[in-house]
Amino acid sequence: MIKRISDEILTNGKAYDNLRHLTKQIGGRLAGSPQMVLAEQWGEKLMKESGADKVIMQECTVPHWVRGGQDKAKVSGGKNLDVVALGNSMGSGKKGVAAPVLLVNSFDELEKKKDEVKGKIVFYNYKFNPTFVQTFRSYGDASQYRGNGPSRASKYGAVAVIVRSMSHSVDNNPHTGATRYVDSFPKIPAVAIGLRDADWLANELQRSSLTVELKTNGHFLDSAIGHNVIGELTGSEFPNEIITVGGHLDSWDNCEGAHDDGAGCVQTVEILRAFKALGYKPKRTIRFVLFANEENGLRGGNEYAEEAKAKNEKHIFALESDAGGFTPRAFGFTMSEEQFQKVLQWRSLIAPYGCSEFNRGGGGADIGPLRRAFPTTALAGLSPDSQRYFDIHHARNDVFENVNKRELELGAVNMAALIYLIDKYGL
Repeated sequence: MIKRISDEILTNGKAYDNLRHLTKQIGGRLAGSPQMVLAEQWGEKLMKESGADKVIMQECTVPHWVRGGQDKAKVSGGKNLDVVALGNSMGSGKKGVAAPVLLVNSFDELEKKKDEVKGKIVFYNYKFNPTFVQTFRSYGDASQYRGNGPSRASKYGAVAVIVRSMSHSVDNNPHTGATRYVDSFPKIPAVAIGLRDADWLANELQRSSLTVELKTNGHFLDSAIGHNVIGELTGSEFPNEIITVGGHLDSWDNCEGAHDDGAGCVQTVEILRAFKALGYKPKRTIRFVLFANEENGLRGGNEYAEEAKAKNEKHIFALESDAGGFTPRAFGFTMSEEQFQKVLQWRSLIAPYGCSEFNRGGGGADIGPLRRAFPTTALAGLSPDSQRYFDIHHARNDVFENVNKRELELGAVNMAALIYLIDKYGL
């Protein structure tokens, strides 16, 4: 059966063409934007065309942050710096901000220099750790500077923040992502800077003081109505036992969101299409979910879990693809030891298609709330090869052209195989 699934997807797969439409016809689709609405309409139509027994548009309120114009940074009297405002950040105002830059390489260094911060632009030059072979460890380590850095600097009187992009890349594309303000401190402008410019700026600051002129325009509009797009195949034997598989439909506005997470969305729908094409009738109800608002609010994942709990549904398993459309390597599982030992017996069935590693610990942002609502729900996340992911993550080069058709389809094959085995044999 797994060979049949693989042959169907690798021969007749629609994921790549679907991704082309999502990225090229719709583009970046930040929560609240007109492109979000177009993407949801596309998802609803695609679920129906792919054979879902029913399609549900699950409403949720989403934040509506807008970039508001071009983000600019310039060394006074000199070089333009390639920057992009952090998501959810507040703009600088029409006049912008001009101030001396204070270089800090860590939060520890910020604390040591706290008396120098007032009136400055703090530049966090914290580098992605190159020694972590698993690049998501580097991201988890460095992303605290994007998430918490602006408020930690504002606490000591900083007027703005520049953050080194969360990447190992060798280009100069700045990488955005959400920041989280602490309400008790002023909400100051915050940008990410491309890596080459980050290195240049750090080197210059070690020689002499520099003033940077910064202008950003980010602000929130009134909250908007978004939707989780849910396609469902109703179980033939245990319709009340629910398996969820999904990715998130929103993306940042500075890119096409091809890998993050257009790939996960089209892989999700491809599993639905392949099951229908093969005439597979699942024992359990399978929900194929395109989640809303993962990037700057997680409202879709929270709404899905809250409604499931309100209805007292029985969720046995959830799988997420939100790590790019690269070659599948592994699955990470969050489940009981007994369940994990059962799943391990299937590794030899899936390994020939790419996922030769089954690891403890895994899931995804959108399915995390489901386990918090139902602590016995087992979770898993697809782990593709991650070495190139943070070259493009949240950056303008996350475009369709950087997705390989074969790798994308193999991800869907591995996901479909795992869903099939759990549906057929349970946990």
